[in-house]
Amino acid sequence: MAYSNILVGAGTRTAQPVVRTIGLADLRDVLAKGIDDFYAMPTHAMFLCVIYPVVGFLLARLAFGYSILPLLYPLVSGFALVGPIAALGLYELSRRREAGLETSATHAFDVLKSSSIGAIAALGFLLLTIFVIWVAAANAIYIATFGYATPVSIGAFLHDVATTRAGWTLFIVGNGVGFLFALLVLMISVVSFPLLLDRDVGAAVALLTSIRAVVRNPVTMAVWGLIVGTLLILGSLPFFIGLTVVVPVLGHATWHLYRKVIEPQASPLPTLQEEPKDRRYAADFPAVLFPWAR
Repeated sequence: MAYSNILVGAGTRTAQPVVRTIGLADLRDVLAKGIDDFYAMPTHAMFLCVIYPVVGFLLARLAFGYSILPLLYPLVSGFALVGPIAALGLYELSRRREAGLETSATHAFDVLKSSSIGAIAALGFLLLTIFVIWVAAANAIYIATFGYATPVSIGAFLHDVATTRAGWTLFIVGNGVGFLFALLVLMISVVSFPLLLDRDVGAAVALLTSIRAVVRNPVTMAVWGLIVGTLLILGSLPFFIGLTVVVPVLGHATWHLYRKVIEPQASPLPTLQEEPKDRRYAADFPAVLFPWAR
């Protein structure tokens, strides 16, 4: 029964989320709203995403120290495949701000209180699996073009990639395969995680709804994927520091994209709501310290 709830949710309703058609103007609107959320909650967003430049520096150090330079680009670019997992807290902050709730940094972890946490974890594991497969595929492509020999230096590696036939093959095939992985992740995650935060529909329903959203809006979603990819590349320069701005903006914007694509429903949110705080008066002290006096 628990596995069934993870896949299809705990609710008894079988109605599928309604997918709407959106246009390019809607993408401009969601980006504007994402920027507005970032301005309203900059400290929170940068706190959540500071791991990105840290991870970048660690990956660079690992590559220089352990001769895995050919995998540095696949590793860094591949983190976009698990970006929706890292952005969960950003979705939650945007949801709370939209609902007029408190948006302090600690509320980003309210995701863990969601009744959909099992489905969220299942989809997160799927994205992590895709990421591992992508890195393995990138390594296989490198071995097929350059063999098992490790690069002598960074300069020699860049020279071989830019000037040799094997290097061009690596560049074209690697980016082509990477595009297919990115397309797969876009289809299964573009609205699935925000949907799970908003409704207890289960992982399978969320995944299929995300695919339906892409199929119904192929051009708009393709442009959205291009925007995300371009901004992530620009944010990686210099030294990944720009991602502390790009990632939160995209995370907040993705929540608003979900709102554009999926028809809303009048139902309670699966996340736990904070209990209203009763006003306390100095005259009540110390009686309020005892449970039976509350």
